[in-house]
Amino acid sequence: MSRLATRFRAAYGSHPLHLLTMLSGFALLAYILTTFKPATLWNPGTWWQSIAVWLAAAVIAHDLLLFPLYALADRMLSARIGPRATSDQASPPKVSARNHIRVPALGAGLTLLIFLPGIIEQGAPTYHAATGQTQQPFLGRWLLLTAATPRDSPPLVSARPGATRRGDGP
Repeated sequence: MSRLATRFRAAYGSHPLHLLTMLSGFALLAYILTTFKPATLWNPGTWWQSIAVWLAAAVIAHDLLLFPLYALADRMLSARIGPRATSDQASPPKVSARNHIRVPALGAGLTLLIFLPGIIEQGAPTYHAATGQTQQPFLGRWLLLTAATPRDSPPLVSARPGATRRGDGP
C-alpha cells in the first residue's frame, strides 16, 4: 500500500486525500450550479438584496480595500515588534507576540461580522416578533466579548515560553 501511495503521489503530486477533497468540492459546485438558477441569485425587486451583488461587493471590498489595510497593519506590527522569532537547535524556541495581537484582532473582526446586523438593528421588527426582545444589548455584548479576548492574551504570552522550554508547548 505504501508503494502504491508513493506512486500515486509521484503521478498526482499530492496526497490521495487532496484529490478526494478536490473532487468533493467540484461535486458540491456542480450541485450548486445545477440547483441554483440566476433568479435565485438576483432579486429584481430590490437589487441590493441580491446574493450576486453581496458576493461581488464582498470580493471587491476584501481584495481592494480590506486586504491591503490589514496587510499594512501587519507590516506595521512587524516593524513595531521586530523580525519574526527564529529558533536554532542550541537555544529554546522563541515565541513571537505577533500572533497574540493578530488573533484578538481577527476575533474582534469576525464577531463584528456576526453581531453587526444586531448592532445596527437590522430586522428589528422580525427579531422582536420572533424573540420578544429588542436588539439593544448586541453592541454591549460585542464590546464585552471584544474586550475579553485581548485580556486573555498577555498571560498566554508570558506562559508560552516556559511551556515550550519544558517541551509541553507546540
